[in-house]
Amino acid sequence: MGLDFTDSVRLRDNQANPLTLTLSLRRGAGGEGYQRGLMRLSPQLQTAGKRITNALFVSQSFFAAAMIANFTILSIVAAELAQDDKLAGLPSTMSLVGRAAIAYPLGWMMDKLGRRITLGGGFFLAALGAAVSVWAIMEVSFPLFMFGSLIFGMGRASSDQSRYVAAEVQPISGRAKAIGFVVFAGTIGSILGPRLVGPSSTWAEGLGMPAYAGPSLISVILCLAAGLVIMLFVRPDPLVLGRAWREQEDMAEQQLTGKMAEVAPTRPLLHIFRLPLVQLAILSMLIGQLVMTLLMTITPLHMNHHDHSIDAVGWVLMAHTLGMFGFASVTGWLISRIGDIRVIAIGGVILVISCIITPISNGFWPLVVALFLLGLGWNFCFVAGSSLLTAALTLEEKARTQGATEALSALASGVGSASSGFFYAWGGMLVVSAFGLALTLAILAQLALQPRRQPIIAKAD
Repeated sequence: MGLDFTDSVRLRDNQANPLTLTLSLRRGAGGEGYQRGLMRLSPQLQTAGKRITNALFVSQSFFAAAMIANFTILSIVAAELAQDDKLAGLPSTMSLVGRAAIAYPLGWMMDKLGRRITLGGGFFLAALGAAVSVWAIMEVSFPLFMFGSLIFGMGRASSDQSRYVAAEVQPISGRAKAIGFVVFAGTIGSILGPRLVGPSSTWAEGLGMPAYAGPSLISVILCLAAGLVIMLFVRPDPLVLGRAWREQEDMAEQQLTGKMAEVAPTRPLLHIFRLPLVQLAILSMLIGQLVMTLLMTITPLHMNHHDHSIDAVGWVLMAHTLGMFGFASVTGWLISRIGDIRVIAIGGVILVISCIITPISNGFWPLVVALFLLGLGWNFCFVAGSSLLTAALTLEEKARTQGATEALSALASGVGSASSGFFYAWGGMLVVSAFGLALTLAILAQLALQPRRQPIIAKAD
């Protein structure tokens, strides 16, 4: 027989009035009925989660457009300011250093200050970094440009946490799709960002600034808009909503099994990092990010050396970012169908193909295909790795573990960004791609050694 029950929970947000949600569950027969029951939990709770996820999508769209518009000419501006091609990757490295430096403290801030204030503050910080970059270009100062990139990277660190926040406000069965949906917001950036380079450059010239200042100038506006969306519409705080979901899921489990839900103590970070599937999740994100950054950072300069126009560079990067973000929602659905480990394996194979194609030809269309596949392989490894990591953690463990993971990811890709110019100067795109290929094979080797996956229960080892 089915079982009906209702419960009420009163949520209080630091910046909002108390919100009372009436949560309902009907348990059918067996595990399938349990999953259906979880999806019927309070329409109010689901509505709040949907609103927050949509706000995260919009803010990520604004930020992605700013980031990609800025990145499209980043290595070109760096080479111009430094008067040395070998230093072209250093501003990207400084951005990644900023992300790495603040990622773990950011996890602490998200627990202490809440998700909304931390995310919104991060977007405002990115706007400040973009403003410093405009100043640097006007002053023709390479050190100041690197400082602006550092601040922008610190702001981006909060953006990287948005996909995890989206997962927090969804039931278990919807978390992979929520991660994919927020990552999909980068599609807006992949389409809009490169297209903003030309008009923003013209606008900057009209204001008496150098044309190269345009993308950074438009980034200031977009980052401010992203921060405002977070502050106005991410309510109640996702941390509060995540706790409500956990309480109701525990209640559903108790009704199904007749036992109190087991509450495990929060595990130390080093203990979490020793879990084999957590290691696989982190490795897939780290190497995917490193390989993607290694090839993507140097591509604009590579194309510039082979007489491609800035417009052509923009189209190649648009194809790349479309691969990164355009299929993220499909990736979330694919994870629910075939599992995250299989999706990681597919991503690794795609990255291998990209690394093989990239150095074959300097022509426009081969580079479009290679960079699109580079983005798609990253997407599969990134979304599936994030889903695998989220499934292994309790709510109390998420912010700090995910922050530490983002710090490692930023450090790894920082190495790739910093080394890309030196590898390119040494042996061109062939050497860069060979190094990326060797790293990607490490993911496939780890998968080959991985035992058959067992269910991950975040409440107990």
